[in-house]
Amino acid sequence: MKILVLNCGSSSVKYQLFEMEKHFCLAKGTVSRIGMSGAVLKHKPHDRPEITISAEMLDHIVAIEHVVAILLSPNHGVIKDRSEIIAVGHRVVHGGERFTESALIDDDVMQELRNLIDLAPLHNPHNITGIKATLKNLPGVPNVAVFDTAFHYRMPEHAYIYPVPYVLYKKYRIRRYGFHGMNHHYVSQRAAEMLGTTRDKLKMITCHLGNGASMSAVDNGVSVDTTMGFTPLEGLMMGTRCGDIDPAIILHMIGREELSLHEANTMMNKHSGLIGVSGVSSDMREVIEAKEEGNKRAKLAFDIYCYRVKKYIGAYAAAMGGLDAVVFSAGIGENSAEVRAQSTSDLQFLGIDLDESKNADAVGKEAVVSKDDSRVKVIVVPANEELVIALDTMELVG
Repeated sequence: MKILVLNCGSSSVKYQLFEMEKHFCLAKGTVSRIGMSGAVLKHKPHDRPEITISAEMLDHIVAIEHVVAILLSPNHGVIKDRSEIIAVGHRVVHGGERFTESALIDDDVMQELRNLIDLAPLHNPHNITGIKATLKNLPGVPNVAVFDTAFHYRMPEHAYIYPVPYVLYKKYRIRRYGFHGMNHHYVSQRAAEMLGTTRDKLKMITCHLGNGASMSAVDNGVSVDTTMGFTPLEGLMMGTRCGDIDPAIILHMIGREELSLHEANTMMNKHSGLIGVSGVSSDMREVIEAKEEGNKRAKLAFDIYCYRVKKYIGAYAAAMGGLDAVVFSAGIGENSAEVRAQSTSDLQFLGIDLDESKNADAVGKEAVVSKDDSRVKVIVVPANEELVIALDTMELVG
């Protein structure tokens, strides 16, 4: 049973093909610069070197046609006939309140996805485009939408309702939705397995720290709070996003700098966070490198980033009334021992005691990096959102 997983952006497609009997990735790759000159497909079979192909790909239909073709290629492919692909799973960023779990795509679901565009205008239209392109290239193959927001749907009202006029929730569904749900779901479940127990017996804080970053309080398997909110802008400091700030700052800057709403939105989403404070980069690796070379603003950006992670660890431990594990994942969380160390420093009073040697050795691999006698375990689990999509897809198509 083979399932194709797609994550479609405005000018890109990321894909993985899974053999579901062993949860094994047969091939993966990316298509970039769709609709632009010099489109590129990078394809990596599990047992052969990566190859790069340049071609003109005017739209997502052509791009996914190239993906199917490379999967079938005698030299670079991993399947012999497209009928081997029994279903396609799609990452869809926003499910709103309508989709609290994954859904088999039909005309009604497509209409609901279009209705949700207002909640995710930067993401959902491209997800819909990818679904349409797949239907064109693989007619008759079932498609499943797996939602980034779904894992957080069981948050209590007091966690997702904002203290603004309640009529805004009733009219426009202004509320906390949360994102990165697929990875928070996966790493919380995997961390419990690593500890030899089940998720419903643990209080965990999951830290998805990448260019986009969020944390979730997972209490007995349920996300009871998460840092991202109505949009992915709220919460932690990120690569280019500001995260939590006084909202009056935006009103003040619109007046003083005569910014349009679009310019203010761009400032918060594209020119803030690590790049905004450091002036060096949105990439944590480059920020750390500059910090070690004596760049004070890079050090400040690093310190703010870790401080905010630490604050949320304390807040979510309080919200759950206890804590059993802190789980780090995604690009920074998996690979930066320094970020993990500073974000958990001086938290022995909560029961968190990091092992420096184990932490230093854990780069991009599963590991428990706390001391053996640490009451709260600190765990590294590499992200695997694509597997979550594949598993949900398999469950829905049987």
